[in-house]
Amino acid sequence: MPGTRNRSSYQQFNDEDYEGDEGNGQSQDSIDDVDEETVPVESNGNVRQEDDMRGNSPPRRFSKTCMKNVFTVLLIFIYLVLTAVAIFLAYQTISDFLNKLSQPVMSVSYKEVDSFSPPGIALFPDGAQLLSCKHHYHDNIPPLVDPGTPQEGDCEITEVTYFGPFTERKQKRAVVVRGPSDVKNKELIFMQFSQNETQEDFSAISYMLFAKFSDLIESANKSEFMRDCERNYSMWTFSGGFRTWVKMSLVKTSGRRSEAVEFRQESGVVKFNDKRSESEQTVQLFFVVFEWRDPYIQEIRLIVTANPWSSIGILCVVFMALFKAANFAKLTIKWIIKMRKRHLKHKARELNSIS
Repeated sequence: MPGTRNRSSYQQFNDEDYEGDEGNGQSQDSIDDVDEETVPVESNGNVRQEDDMRGNSPPRRFSKTCMKNVFTVLLIFIYLVLTAVAIFLAYQTISDFLNKLSQPVMSVSYKEVDSFSPPGIALFPDGAQLLSCKHHYHDNIPPLVDPGTPQEGDCEITEVTYFGPFTERKQKRAVVVRGPSDVKNKELIFMQFSQNETQEDFSAISYMLFAKFSDLIESANKSEFMRDCERNYSMWTFSGGFRTWVKMSLVKTSGRRSEAVEFRQESGVVKFNDKRSESEQTVQLFFVVFEWRDPYIQEIRLIVTANPWSSIGILCVVFMALFKAANFAKLTIKWIIKMRKRHLKHKARELNSIS
């Protein structure tokens, strides 16, 4: 009987299916396989032709397999992209942290004060002579009276002799003057020097500024103190025949381990109209004014912007992403193996049904 033979073959195919599924606990995949292989029975008890089933099932199964393969490739590509992004983010985070750690940024702030600590003004006149040193206020410098002659002064002056740090065999003489402090009332110091005719082509007097005049007075060894100042501070000059107006500003720099104090200055030069007789003009005159530029102290701090806690947090997120990506890759591989086994099972069933 053709109908009986077809029904028994179908029943035998189903029995084999269930036997294979018993070892696996009757998974959902085996149930799907049974559904896919089941052929509806006609109302008169006859089974549909196998040729119709074989003509309709392979194209559908092929399309499902193709879609699953495309989806698998897409998942693998997403995994690779996520892994590459996580690795790049970790590398970039570590590089930025090391770069910020080695290159701190500068934070500049200005502090307004009414008065400064009197600085030390060290002048090196060599052959020149200090004629006068006076304090004035509000930029009010009276006209010169008998320029070139010694006059009374009101400055606090200390002389120090020492051997320079760079020319140890040459003894130097420094005239140290207590600088202005009242910046609110524009306190300034006006000094004049004289020097006899010299054989040099140019005439100038060097000077140096250091933070506090009181540090020199309180120092046990003034010569050693001046050596250290000359080693750490800059030297400037002012020329003869001019009035040099020096406006000082104080800069404090706080580093990682120490704090440094330095002066910045703006200077202007005005020609001296010498009204002396020709015989008196053989003595060259020097004029210099020291004043604070403004009541602000510039404070520079070196700040390390690298925050280890934020970097550690970012790295933790990156490592979690890598862990998730690895878990995703593991599940993807298992899914691929499962799909491969399922495809081989379908293929074996088709061959058995044909035979």
